[in-house]
Amino acid sequence: MLEKILYADSGTGPTQDMLKVLMDIPAIKKAAITILHVIPPQITADAVTAKWEEGGKIIASILENVQLDPSKVSTMLRQGDPKDTVCQVAEEINADLIIMGSRGLKRLEAILENSVSQYVFQLTNRPMLLVKDDIYVKKIKRVMVALDKSAAAQYALDLTLFLLRDYPDAELFLARVNPDLKPELLPLSRTEMENNPILAPAAEKAKRMGVPYRCIVTGGKPGEQICNLVEENNIDLLVMGSPDRRPSVAKSLPDLDRLLGTSLSDYVRVNASCPVLLARKEGG
Repeated sequence: MLEKILYADSGTGPTQDMLKVLMDIPAIKKAAITILHVIPPQITADAVTAKWEEGGKIIASILENVQLDPSKVSTMLRQGDPKDTVCQVAEEINADLIIMGSRGLKRLEAILENSVSQYVFQLTNRPMLLVKDDIYVKKIKRVMVALDKSAAAQYALDLTLFLLRDYPDAELFLARVNPDLKPELLPLSRTEMENNPILAPAAEKAKRMGVPYRCIVTGGKPGEQICNLVEENNIDLLVMGSPDRRPSVAKSLPDLDRLLGTSLSDYVRVNASCPVLLARKEGG
């Protein structure tokens, strides 16, 4: 499921730390990784040369700090608009996952400040792992997948189990936020949570694959509660489905609703206190 990974780095933030901890996961370690650094258009030839040299040093620093297997790594230094270039390269290499840093800008800020990660999230149909600049990246031991009835959520579960099946260091948290659950019924018993109609099949999948898990069911607003569960359970990585709802004819057009932060995945992307893997696939 993750044979080709595109790592788009700006040279700042904890994204390198994230790549380093991901290398502990066998499924990631086996993947081919393309490290991309994009140089924005420059006015003068001297400026282009300086930025080109700087980009080369950033890529060299990543290779040295993360200690990647040279046989599994390729590097790219491109000049152009970073937003468009990341999307283009993801298509070129047919990436199964894009890893990027994120400033965690909210709503209109993402448009006004020309957010690269938000633009890529808007236009790609590929899974994205977003690492906010203001979070502390930890070794991945506690992974939560947020589940509902959608196909995207089921894909998120499958992707998470793929990551964890040969990684005994992690525990899986299966989380279901039911907005229709009445507050007076909370908290649910362990048996009630494990028998939840959304979580029970997911738990069975995890059990078959030998992945240790626990179930969490609560009510309230899904975005807020997912972020609360991340905090309460000290989660190191959150995985959730992020369906691509736009028809293919609109792929090149900005979806203002999503850019303005009205989607669940956008809310969690901005507010979660851990890296967020937004799982999606074409047609999903």
